[in-house]
Amino acid sequence: MRGTDQPDSVGARLAVRLSGLRTEHGWSLDELSRRTDVSRSTLSRLERGELSPTATVLGRLCAAYGRTMSRLLMEVEAEPPALVPAAQQPVWRDEPSGFVRRSVSPPHAGLRAEIVEGTLDAGAALSYGNPPVPGVEQHIWVLEGTVEITVDDTVHTVRRGDCLRFRLRGPSRFRCPGPDRVRYALLIVMP
Repeated sequence: MRGTDQPDSVGARLAVRLSGLRTEHGWSLDELSRRTDVSRSTLSRLERGELSPTATVLGRLCAAYGRTMSRLLMEVEAEPPALVPAAQQPVWRDEPSGFVRRSVSPPHAGLRAEIVEGTLDAGAALSYGNPPVPGVEQHIWVLEGTVEITVDDTVHTVRRGDCLRFRLRGPSRFRCPGPDRVRYALLIVMP
């Protein structure tokens, strides 16, 4: 299964959680499809664990359910300890888009912030619709390479060592212009 480090770990639990969220909301597959613009058949395959979601699809599902991607992924992981060794940080891959997401400091009950390491291949781009939690605060610190981040219709070119900070209220886009991949740290602070 694409998107998982081990076939029976995060991907399988994510499929179960996605199915549970839809049930909790009382939505049919048709209703969820209408809310996310993801086909009914794709949603069904995701919930059965036959298909792993891309970053774009997962972003649409998170928006429909009012969760950040990190929060959703936290719900399928065991509660993290105070110390999160590098070898135990959950990693999620979206091979088609060239995106890798490491949850360096996973969300934790009672804490409002989390840290994510993201890498995006040269030439790759990710677009997100409206945020699942409007007004979420983000700080993006580029560790290697360059990324173009579009927020509020403004394109920001963020280079190694630069930090972009904002409150996310609408669509956003990440694009790595190359020639090398970009690696960045993302600090997310819930409102």
